[in-house]
Parts: sequence; C-alpha cells; structure tokens
Amino acid sequence: MMRILVTGARGFIGTQLSLTLAAKGYEVIGCSRSMSAVEHQSCFSRWYVKCVDAHTDWHDALSGVDVVVHLAARAHVSNTSPAALAELDSVNVQGSLNLARQASERGVKRFIFISSIKVNGDTTLPGCAVTADSPAQPGDAYARSKYEAEQGLQAIASQSGMEWLVIRPPLVYGLGVQANFYRLVYAVKRGWPLPFAAVNNQRSLVFVGNLVDLIIHCLSHLAAKNRVFLVSDGEDWSTPTLIRLIAEGLNVTPRLFFVPISWLEQVFSVLGRRALYERLCGNLVVDMTKTCEDLAWHPITPGRNAL
Repeated sequence: MMRILVTGARGFIGTQLSLTLAAKGYEVIGCSRSMSAVEHQSCFSRWYVKCVDAHTDWHDALSGVDVVVHLAARAHVSNTSPAALAELDSVNVQGSLNLARQASERGVKRFIFISSIKVNGDTTLPGCAVTADSPAQPGDAYARSKYEAEQGLQAIASQSGMEWLVIRPPLVYGLGVQANFYRLVYAVKRGWPLPFAAVNNQRSLVFVGNLVDLIIHCLSHLAAKNRVFLVSDGEDWSTPTLIRLIAEGLNVTPRLFFVPISWLEQVFSVLGRRALYERLCGNLVVDMTKTCEDLAWHPITPGRNAL
C-alpha cells in the first residue's frame, strides 16, 4: 500500500486528510509541530517537527514515502511588518522548497502542494471566473509566498524527475473551520443582524470533504502529474444565500437587513477592513471544468448538503 507523508497533519485540512487516508488503508505519516493534537489518533503514525523552514531535517520522515502532501503553511498574516513577511518566506517558501529538495533526493514519486486560489487574485469581475489557464496575480504577501513556492517546486521537480502537482482551493469550510467562516457561523447562530441583504455577489467555496477526496484522487492519477488544478464545490453562493443556508443548517432564522453597498464599502474602508469587505461583498468564482474533465472527478458532496 502507498506510503503518504502529510505535513500540517494537526490542521483543519490535514486532520481530515490523514484520517480519511488511514481509513482507506493507506500508510500515513502525519507531521505536525505539536504532538498533542494527533496523539489520540492511533490509525496513523505521527512525526514531530519543531518548525518548517529551510533547516528542517525530513530525512527520517521521508523514509519509504511514495507521495508527499504538503499542507503546512503560515496563513492569516494580517500585517506587513518585516518580521511577518520574513516568517511567510521562511515557512511558506523556504520551508516548502527544503522539503521538496529532500523529497526528490529520497526518491519520492509525487509531491502534492496545496496552494491557494489567491495566487490567481482576490476577486473576479461579475460574470467572469478564474480558470486553470488564468494568469497568476497574487495580490498580497501570503499569495506571493504560495506562488513562489509553486515555482520553486516545479524547478526542483524538473531537475530530479519527481512528479509535482498544485491544487489551488478557495475558502475551505467544514467541521473545525476557523477564522472568518467560523465568525460568520457564530454571528448567524447568535442571531446578530447582518447588513448584507443588498449584496449580490458570487463566491466559490470548497467543502473540506471534497478537497480531501480530490487530493486522494490525485495521489496516483496519471493525468494529474505536473499540473495546476483548481477546485470548488461547483456551486457559487452570494453572501446572503450563504447566510441563509448556514441559518437553515443551524435551524435558526437569519437576520439580514438592507444597507447600500456603497455605505458598506465606506464603513469597511474607514475601519481598515477593505480585504474583509471584498470577501463578503466581492466576487471570486472558480471554474474547475478542467479538473473535472481531465481527472474524471466531481465533488462527492453537493455544496448545499455540505453547508
């Protein structure tokens, strides 16, 4: 059976992926910076790494590994201080490429890098979508770090013969999700009035179960090698629709009220939360036609059911 190394095994996606792989009979090495979150899981092996950077020694963890799924990353960096930017480069770029080099030296067959749709930009124009052929347009330091890691991985793989593939998901949600999606669920659950009734946007999301299924599908699929893939649930939601679906799942009544979009934009800008405004009111639509056609894959859980 295939031996899989999963970095970031303690994280939201990594936990789901490791448990699903183990349940399917794969031999899993789950790497994380903390043992406590995975010690109770006896169905896969654990490997502790103090940090992920240019100096991490992966030699023993990579022993006998067929495929690396690299999830470990520094995310949700809200400031652009030199220290924050240096950490992004250290973990997301240098740490990823250090692992890729050692993986190629140890004879790993395939390296799957989980990137971000932010590499293609933060928004799309109304009626437009990001496709597999869209140019890279990373708009912030996090997105740039992911794109630099993608480019470095391809260069390393081309010199060694190791196969690579990149998956760029939009916002991933599911049991255990944190950050902005969790805060939105919390607000709906508490019955807070939300001023988004006038918003008429479209956003692509991906359920963690669908993303995990795609990753597993890509472990050995011949058409997956040396490619960049986009993924989503295949259903796009406006913010008001998303809030109503969340409320339906929680069996509560959504409390949406009307505020003109121009007012919302001004308020978020004054508060220094322009990026949050774009996530709540802007468009970001993913066209994953090539992923579905080339890999003969489709999301296993419809978005409405997943929500």
